[in-house]
Amino acid sequence: MSRFFISITLLLCFFNSSAQDETIDLQPKDTVAHKQTYGLRVGIDLSRIIITQTNEDYKGLELVGDYRLTQKLYIAGELGNEEKTKQEDLYSFTTSGSYIKLGVDYNTYENWYGMNNTIFLGGRFAVSSFSQTLNNFRYFDTNRYWYPDDFPNGSSDAQEFGSLNAAWLEFVFGMKAELFSNLYLGGSLRLGFLVSNKESEEFPNLFIPGFNKVTDGSKFGIGYNYSLTYMIPLYKKANKRKKKTDEGQVEP
Repeated sequence: MSRFFISITLLLCFFNSSAQDETIDLQPKDTVAHKQTYGLRVGIDLSRIIITQTNEDYKGLELVGDYRLTQKLYIAGELGNEEKTKQEDLYSFTTSGSYIKLGVDYNTYENWYGMNNTIFLGGRFAVSSFSQTLNNFRYFDTNRYWYPDDFPNGSSDAQEFGSLNAAWLEFVFGMKAELFSNLYLGGSLRLGFLVSNKESEEFPNLFIPGFNKVTDGSKFGIGYNYSLTYMIPLYKKANKRKKKTDEGQVEP
């Protein structure tokens, strides 16, 4: 009987010694793989549709899209068509044409798990092909003897200037917020810089589709859009984990 108690005592001492040799991990690792959705997001610019419905002198449509490459980087672009008529003091003109913009967006927003919102910076290279029609014009005359209240008529015969084109670089700042599953509402502000501008010798380009108004003596233009897009999910991918040093600092 005494041998039995001695054996039990020795066995308990052995297990106690083994347990003390094992190290305790005070910072257990998270083994759950947090995955985010990757896919193609496509939609339309709401602002051009609204202006088309409320302004008789404008017609426009823009399709927008992006494709997620990495956790932060997206390929993005816009494809559109615009027609705008403008009445000035001495003349009226109509510009009509199409444009395409291609570039990238970089998401600067740190999402919580399960969120796919973006606050992004981006760049585009854009080209536009269009024509301009001078609808009518009047002569500017400093001698107001014969026409004290108006300028003399020039011509009301429309003159079209075709085969015009322009190219520009565009800096983009914007955001997209997920309203419902895979449905996003977004907006962006755009600053363009003209690289090339082919225009007629008889009439300058005063409006470029996709670029907006052309200011005399300046190569800069400002635009915006408000988009409604839908993401077509293609696959899911786990986020890259950030390494931590012994001091608890995060390494990229």
